[in-house]
Amino acid sequence: MQFQIEDSFETELEKAAAYIRYPNENLNRTNVSEENITSISFEQDKFSEEKEVNLINFQRLNLTGDEDITQETLNIFEGLLSAIKMRQNFITQSCQQFYCVADSFLSNSSNNNSNNSNNNSNNNSNSEHNVIDNRPFPLDAFDTSLPNSDDTFDFFVKDGVVTLLRKKDEKGNLLANPIEENFQCPDRKSFYRSLNALIKIVIDGPTKSFAFKRLTYLSAKFNMHILLNETKEQLAQRQVPHRDFYNVRKVDTHIHHSSCMNQKNLLRFIKEKLTNEPNEIVIRRDGKLLTLKQVFESLNLTAHELSVDTLDVHADRNTFHRFDKFNLKYNPIGESRLREIFLKTDNYIKGRYLAELTQIVTRELEDSKYQHAELRISIYGRSKDEWDKLAAWIVDHKYYSNQVRWLIQIPRLYELYRDTNNVSNFEEMLANIFIPLFEVTKDPSSHPKLHMFLRQVVGFDSVDDESKHEVGIHVPFPNPAEWTFDKNPPYSYYLYYMYANLRILNNFRRIRGLHTFSFRPHCGEAGSVDHLAVSFLLAEGISHGIVLRKAPVLQYLYYLTQIGIAMSPASNHSLFLSFDRNPFPEYFARGLNVSLSTDDPLMFHYTKEPLMEEYSIAAQVWRFSSCDLCELAVNSVKQSGYEHQAKKYWLGENYTKAGVNGNEIKKTNVPSIRVSFRSEALATEWELITQSKK
Repeated sequence: MQFQIEDSFETELEKAAAYIRYPNENLNRTNVSEENITSISFEQDKFSEEKEVNLINFQRLNLTGDEDITQETLNIFEGLLSAIKMRQNFITQSCQQFYCVADSFLSNSSNNNSNNSNNNSNNNSNSEHNVIDNRPFPLDAFDTSLPNSDDTFDFFVKDGVVTLLRKKDEKGNLLANPIEENFQCPDRKSFYRSLNALIKIVIDGPTKSFAFKRLTYLSAKFNMHILLNETKEQLAQRQVPHRDFYNVRKVDTHIHHSSCMNQKNLLRFIKEKLTNEPNEIVIRRDGKLLTLKQVFESLNLTAHELSVDTLDVHADRNTFHRFDKFNLKYNPIGESRLREIFLKTDNYIKGRYLAELTQIVTRELEDSKYQHAELRISIYGRSKDEWDKLAAWIVDHKYYSNQVRWLIQIPRLYELYRDTNNVSNFEEMLANIFIPLFEVTKDPSSHPKLHMFLRQVVGFDSVDDESKHEVGIHVPFPNPAEWTFDKNPPYSYYLYYMYANLRILNNFRRIRGLHTFSFRPHCGEAGSVDHLAVSFLLAEGISHGIVLRKAPVLQYLYYLTQIGIAMSPASNHSLFLSFDRNPFPEYFARGLNVSLSTDDPLMFHYTKEPLMEEYSIAAQVWRFSSCDLCELAVNSVKQSGYEHQAKKYWLGENYTKAGVNGNEIKKTNVPSIRVSFRSEALATEWELITQSKK
């Protein structure tokens, strides 16, 4: 094998095929209608010699000579492809987005396999399972008009999963025998069989060695690219009028609502309320109504005595590897009643203080113009009216901003709710979470405020301390209705039932012409590598992912399928992993689909622009260039659940196309040299693992 450096004019995919054997020139993953419904799908755009293409000139590292492909190597490729096909099935069938390049290569490998030549119609691709996005931008968040109800379906809970019951045929005639419709959702046993098959691939020795070598090669390849082409990338950015790092769009893809403000904002707000509204009744304790002044008198504190140090909400050395102590930081001055007053939506004052704090944060985002946030807000599953209370909080306070979208986070706290008799079994918790969503999808007039709120909701999250000990995945588990003891189900059990219910809900919403939700759980912050295997199968993207550094096979699979990873280096530094050990720069160099996020600005940041602090860490600690930072910003927009029309406006009309054809440097400030390098490197890896199918 020899190394050669080539300096030539090549198109993004067509001329790159001369040395990476890339099969398709243009991969288009959008079929956009400017009318009512937009269906984002994955399609192949065949190369046409007459089509005008941009020529990309930069130096490339080319490998010559034959690589030894043994039977063991072919077995490795088969294992990797089978893992990706499992993900493709789980993701596309749940109306989530599966990466277009992976979809195309899998389709081609299937078409080239003579054993599968007759099975093309059964290929699960996103061209068949479209992601509905009919939302305008900006949203008309408080439009009171409601879609008609639909009596075609009824629903019921079966083994922890809400199942649809079709009562009418396509012509509207009543069926003599209603049909159960679960959209081919696999049962729990089938899911665990798939998970065990994936884990077998992940722990296979030869596969681990192969993945480690490929990842190391990708790191070296990027470092060589920077050495050869950084000056050209800088020159390309300088030639773009107006655009720079500060005015490219960035989305904070992982931030918790109850800690979205910084500590100075919270301090000023508390002082202001204590000075101007001391006699406001804010809480009921032990049967007594207390004013804000009385609450602070019981703490022997005045507004003048309050300080950032008194609040004690910032993470410090004592929180490192102590998630229990970190959770206590949500209580200002160590008092849970202050958290209830200022940081809760469901309290005596109906969340008015938190709404005002949220507006302060939102105004700061609007002032920055180019920064956006996807706020995580909790639904616990203790009762079915939680959704209506949360929706009322949003609608009654008239909260909407183009800078903010919402994700619903589900804390994994079943053991606490069972211990306090809020629920009698795990199935009841699941029903409390999902039944209201099916009700409002079937008949929006049953929960009108919830219908309006869901316009701003883009996905679901699962949160809690991953480092807690849990039962292994090989232990037989009872059904949710039989899970009546006060022990928490394991991570995989939680995620399967969230996924299964979301899969049916998304398909139901798709039938109704409503937008669907992504599943983007916390994963890989701590705990077992198995969590990352679960999310590989079930989730569109994840938050954190630092444990991925311990699993080369999973890391390689996350790279091949370009799963979005929202990373928070400042949070990791305070809780689990210092900056010098954080794998973020390594992930980025290898080409994983990473973005920067803040997690909890109240605990980890100091300024009113916490997201810029994260980008500053990348620039100062790991020497990221302007091109690197802009690439991260583009990743954050693509990972986000923002409307298709918004992404077109921020990134360009063709943002859904793979490679250079989807890059508009005047909007992204990412040079085509960088985009071409990334697409060619990914194509090389896909060509390698699919060659056994040719």
